[in-house]
Amino acid sequence: MVGQFPGSFLPYGRQIIDDDDIATVAAVLRSDWLTTGPAVERFEADVCAFTGARHGVAVSNGTAALHATMFALDIGPGDEVIVSPMTFAATANCVLYQGGTPVFADVDPATLLLDPLSAEAAITPHTKAIIGVDYAGQPCDWDALRAIANRRGLALVADACHALGAEYKGRKVGTLADITVFSFHPVKHITTGEGGMCMTDNATLAEKMRHFRSHGITTTAGQREKAGGWFYEMTDLGYNYRITDIQCALGSSQLKKLPAWIKKRNALARAYDAAFAGTSIKPLVQRDDCLHAYHLYVVRTPERNAVFKRLRENGIGANVHYIPVHLHPYYREKLGMKEGMCPVAEKAYGEILTLPLWAGMDNQAIKRVCSVLLEAL
Repeated sequence: MVGQFPGSFLPYGRQIIDDDDIATVAAVLRSDWLTTGPAVERFEADVCAFTGARHGVAVSNGTAALHATMFALDIGPGDEVIVSPMTFAATANCVLYQGGTPVFADVDPATLLLDPLSAEAAITPHTKAIIGVDYAGQPCDWDALRAIANRRGLALVADACHALGAEYKGRKVGTLADITVFSFHPVKHITTGEGGMCMTDNATLAEKMRHFRSHGITTTAGQREKAGGWFYEMTDLGYNYRITDIQCALGSSQLKKLPAWIKKRNALARAYDAAFAGTSIKPLVQRDDCLHAYHLYVVRTPERNAVFKRLRENGIGANVHYIPVHLHPYYREKLGMKEGMCPVAEKAYGEILTLPLWAGMDNQAIKRVCSVLLEAL
């Protein structure tokens, strides 16, 4: 198996690449199409089949998928979008890319998922959409968010970049919002190197995102080749957010292994849970009505900084996810945001710690992490 991390350093997450993946990619390299070809459509169809969504639009990365989503929903100047602060900056940045304004609502203290009550309280006459973030791989309370969106006439977006393979009340993530966004970065559940995808049941939204990913042009090179023609038109100001057949072939191969990897991630999380029972280390609460995808295993401890330092000194790649977005210098200096806007997220930020968890780990690795961490306390 390819992909064992060199030396004794244990990263918080990483890819697993096997011989089947390599063979699948090599076949594309020997083919006529390296980009905008059949492997892209096949990968989109594979993710649709896995999630149950009707349409998938593969793009160059998760940020591109978020941007395409905001474009498809016609977010523009004067529009506000409710966003969780406990996420990677791209979740809010995509609103800014379209000239809109991200408005941060606070999170639930037990799960760090977007708090529906806080989200509804942040709605104004300018609000056009809500973006829920499936933080760490656990789905939001999508029924509550859907009820709010329907009641207030808003679009609902799932930033599920952490949650491919997760389920909410028996329903697969990918079908719970108007548009769902996935990421295929190497630390995620499956990888295409870099890559992302937008999932939707709305054919009109899907078509807008397909045009947007390729300069706003109405046809692809593959479509023109099949038709034996050359004519195309640019109808929107799009971007080059295309993904290659090379990447998508890898994604289709990886997707076959996802169910086993989700099962392994949950088993590793349970081992962590058992080790921390009765200690001052507090894992985030898991909802009973969800299958957690465990992109991240996050705990809380008041001694976060000291524990982080000790873990790193012992070759363990602990991390912190995330600095609340509204506290980044850009948001403070350009948008006038400040501490106190999301007190639950801000308090959690001082305590959260991400521990290594990926499908290539074993119980010995878990024991190593727990031993160092508990000694540090």
